[in-house]
Amino acid sequence: MRYFFSSGEASGELAATALAQAIEHLDPAAQFEGIGAERMRQNGFRLWRDHTGWASMGPLAAIPRIPKLLVTMFLTAGHIMRTKPDLVVLVDFGAFNLRLAKRLRAIGYKGPILDVFPPATWLDRQRTAREVAAVAMPLTSFEHQRNFYQSLQLPIAYFGHLLAAQYTMRAPRPAPPSDNGVVAILPGSRGTELRYHVPALFAAYDELKARRPQLRAIVGAADNQAEKTLREAASREGLRDVAFVRGVREAIASADAAWVASGTAVLECALSGVPAVALYVISPALVEHAKRVYSGRYITIPNLVLQREVVPELLQDAATPAALAHAMNDLLRDPDKQYREFSKLREALGPPDALEQAAAFAVRLARGAA
Repeated sequence: MRYFFSSGEASGELAATALAQAIEHLDPAAQFEGIGAERMRQNGFRLWRDHTGWASMGPLAAIPRIPKLLVTMFLTAGHIMRTKPDLVVLVDFGAFNLRLAKRLRAIGYKGPILDVFPPATWLDRQRTAREVAAVAMPLTSFEHQRNFYQSLQLPIAYFGHLLAAQYTMRAPRPAPPSDNGVVAILPGSRGTELRYHVPALFAAYDELKARRPQLRAIVGAADNQAEKTLREAASREGLRDVAFVRGVREAIASADAAWVASGTAVLECALSGVPAVALYVISPALVEHAKRVYSGRYITIPNLVLQREVVPELLQDAATPAALAHAMNDLLRDPDKQYREFSKLREALGPPDALEQAAAFAVRLARGAA
């Protein structure tokens, strides 16, 4: 069977490769093509388009990218019509992928389309849910979204969180000595995230190192460009005892705790049993937009799933170096409470075979048997 995956940023690519690997166990002759980047290429995908640089923070930042993305969307729809894969899998990145699915249906594409991590997970938007269900089979990783679709009598598949079993919770660690510790710094993958987060995080590390002289940091970079940006910033700030690695897993492997930009990386820390402090900063213009579309209390996945503040969230003006250093110092002194909450989170994310069940569902769709 032939599968076409469309992802738009690092977190979607992570889910895409995990699902493809699980599909391959059931369909060993499977062929994978799609929109992705280095991770998908390394995992056997033939890349139709590289999505590097596509992700943006909010509608204003997206405007310059719209013409290129629209052209890519039309070209991709035409490519899919010509090649007729057995299954099209859209992974997150709803602004592009939902339009792609609509375009495919508009030009007469009849094949199955699976929308993994459909948009508006926590917003409960009826219009968006109906738009997704009209053109694709939604596959959610969250019980909350499953329940919302079902309340509208819309089809949706749910087996649990697809990535939960990809991570093993390490054994709880004792608090490091009061003058010591290893912290991971995960500022995000988008250019705008680096611009807003890196100065605050590096200043927070410098401040915390003044309290803990033996403190060390491991900085996780999403790609080559991000690593270059991070190294240059660290050099300008004169930071000491800082190592640079690629990706979340390597950054947190030996860390006592992590500062993390809100997103999938927070969930990765939680599922790995690594205590975390989350931050997120956007432009003032985007703050007003965000207030119009979202009024929830939390933004990080562990807090949204458990409906309480498990991971400290320092957002906007609250994400000062002093506040970030203070929150991290508290976490290093007492990591056990958060670790216990992470164990509850794993249970709340559903059964451990969610990825395998989702892969079996995808194969059935590809074979026309679902």
